[in-house]
Amino acid sequence: MDAMKRIAVFTSGGDAPGMNACIRAVVRTGVYNGLEVFGIRRGYQGMIDDDISQMTRRSVANIIQLGGTMLKTARCAEFMHPEGRSKAAENLKKRGIDGLVCIGGNGSYTGALHLFQEHGIPTIGLPGTIDNDLFGTDFTIGFDTAINTAVEAIDKIRDTADSHDRVFLVEVMGRDAGFIGISVGISGGAEGILIPEDARDLEKIYRFFDRKDRRSKSFSIIVVAEGDEEGGVLQLAHKLSSRYPDLDIRATILGHIQRGGSPTANDRILASRLGYSAVLALLEGQQSQALGIVNNEVKMTPFEQAIKQQKPINNSLIRMAEILAS
Repeated sequence: MDAMKRIAVFTSGGDAPGMNACIRAVVRTGVYNGLEVFGIRRGYQGMIDDDISQMTRRSVANIIQLGGTMLKTARCAEFMHPEGRSKAAENLKKRGIDGLVCIGGNGSYTGALHLFQEHGIPTIGLPGTIDNDLFGTDFTIGFDTAINTAVEAIDKIRDTADSHDRVFLVEVMGRDAGFIGISVGISGGAEGILIPEDARDLEKIYRFFDRKDRRSKSFSIIVVAEGDEEGGVLQLAHKLSSRYPDLDIRATILGHIQRGGSPTANDRILASRLGYSAVLALLEGQQSQALGIVNNEVKMTPFEQAIKQQKPINNSLIRMAEILAS
């Protein structure tokens, strides 16, 4: 394999706080090592549209504290087909780009794997998603910021819940996994947590409200992951109101507020470590790997494994949350 001279970085899928810190680390590490670094705007769509430009150290000045992604992101149906990927590969090769750094989630990794298998373009994947559901890393870029944002909101909701003796059902993100839900529920002192991984969660909520000493506490906070099998807070609010007509139940959906905002120090450090390590991995000849942090060490996981293997939630956290809410 010829020495790597040019690399490109892009963000794909949902935005996550810390993506800009990661872009910054990739660009500055690449330039330091004598590489020409390019940025691809709007992910795979920009790759197909040839929306690619060279970046310098100054290109990424004063962005580490910003949420979102300076390179933008977009869904791209065209890239899901071989013809779209061929067009993207042609644009990369005509610019002499030797390797890619993909910042995104499972779908982004899948696209990078296809691009490598079909066109031989080495790619390193970095876990940019607030959901924390990617295998091969303890934490994903944006997760820490998202749960801190949600906990801050719950702390404020708790004030009004207490003032009006209400039950608040608070929906957090997590369509397929409950990592945000369990973390926010524990740190927010919730009396109940509903996540996709716990089939008995509604039963626990019923047990809580059926207790004779329940009336000694005038308000409650229930955290619900949007992907829970009960269907989210609106359906749950109707179900609980029918069962407990004496309770004043309100539903709040935090929604995309969890994606925004300035990244926490933890997310900035995580993103910087991974961006730095991605460039070194490309220089070492790695070709189709996802990077993550496991036990505070950088770890590589083949794309195939990172995509297919499900990251389990810690069952002891589910049990602890149940005990602490009792």
